[in-house]
Amino acid sequence: MQTYIIRRVLINIPVIWLSATLVFFATSVLPGDFVVQRLAQQDPTNTNPNLRAAQIKQIRKELGLDKPLPIRYTKYIGNLVKGDLGTSYQTKRPAIEAVRKGLPYSLQLGLMSLFIAVMTAFPIGIISAIRQDSPVDYVLRVFAIVALAAPNFWVATMFLLYVVRWKLWEISINDQPLFWDDPSASFKLYIIPAIVGGLASGAGIMRLLRSQMLEVLRQDYIRTAWAKGIRERVVISRHALKNAMVPVLTVMGLTIAGLLSGQVVLENIFGIPGVGRKLIVAVTARDVPVVQAFVVVTATFIVFVNLAVDVLYGVLDPRIRYA
Repeated sequence: MQTYIIRRVLINIPVIWLSATLVFFATSVLPGDFVVQRLAQQDPTNTNPNLRAAQIKQIRKELGLDKPLPIRYTKYIGNLVKGDLGTSYQTKRPAIEAVRKGLPYSLQLGLMSLFIAVMTAFPIGIISAIRQDSPVDYVLRVFAIVALAAPNFWVATMFLLYVVRWKLWEISINDQPLFWDDPSASFKLYIIPAIVGGLASGAGIMRLLRSQMLEVLRQDYIRTAWAKGIRERVVISRHALKNAMVPVLTVMGLTIAGLLSGQVVLENIFGIPGVGRKLIVAVTARDVPVVQAFVVVTATFIVFVNLAVDVLYGVLDPRIRYA
């Protein structure tokens, strides 16, 4: 196991390097220019082309954008190896600070969504499987399909309009409190995007879990367990569910990997200053170092979540061996 983990970590290093390389060259050809936008905002009345060109040249030199692309790439990778993700053009602070400041908000929303996804997907998937082709099964399958197909932004907007129309509770989009700051206000702000995101993420788990449970329930060892008179709860939880979890765990790993990057739309609708919203602001302002830092952090998070999922395969199924 230890050898396998070390090998996977070493394999993940080129993956992260490739992600960093792709985002560097992608942002290098991104339409628009931070320097031009900055000058236009600072001095919109300046129409002297010579003065404007001199100002652009000076700012580019200060930001290091006057150097050729290969030199900038070499410096970027060298800094990345040292743990330096660059400096924000806007704030003149380390680019990682923007990610760090938005991380608590994205994690709270992501964890709430994950909790709702698991708490809805597992009961629905299991009940739908053990009550196959019953009216309950048909209702739950329709629910899963609707939750999977409905656009997040539309469902969230409808929820929000319903809460505001009937004055069920007040939603503060100015303070954006975290749960440990103001539990009540934080719950009111996060519960709608958490439900919407959780149901959308859980819908795929519901359908996959149902299909895997149906396949496992047809196995001979399950029939043997029924013939021995083992209680239904024990057969389902100890024998069927555990063996159906390996493919489901893969989907759950993808859901967890989306905690940082999958809430961009919901964060913007509800004014949550998470990582996704800060990414949109950085892209709009062409603050390239912040965009690059976001991609590198997200790629690192995803590859190590995938590693954790692969390790958990062996916990769920002792037949899996890591060479």
